[in-house]
Amino acid sequence: MVSELLLQLEELSRSRPDRVLRLTGDLPGEGGFEPFELLIFRGFSSSVSHPTAFDPDQPALPESARLCSAEVLLGPLNPAAEQRLAGPMAPELLLDPERWG
Repeated sequence: MVSELLLQLEELSRSRPDRVLRLTGDLPGEGGFEPFELLIFRGFSSSVSHPTAFDPDQPALPESARLCSAEVLLGPLNPAAEQRLAGPMAPELLLDPERWG
């Protein structure tokens, strides 16, 4: 259900162009699980830690990914001066638009 959750969060982010959602978790790797970080902004997901498919219709994460935490940041993102508006929290909680800060 990871891909369904990502689709729902991407859809919510389209109506919040002033917010960036950061998801963290684990992906299966050769030696166990590896940490990942995924950003969702204006309806699009982008991994900052692992390669993703060029096809936007393909999920940014495999179903075997474990989503651990989510944060809402002020967008557009300024890495030198991030402003966290909500979180960390369980990613599913952000299906409620009121939690987006």
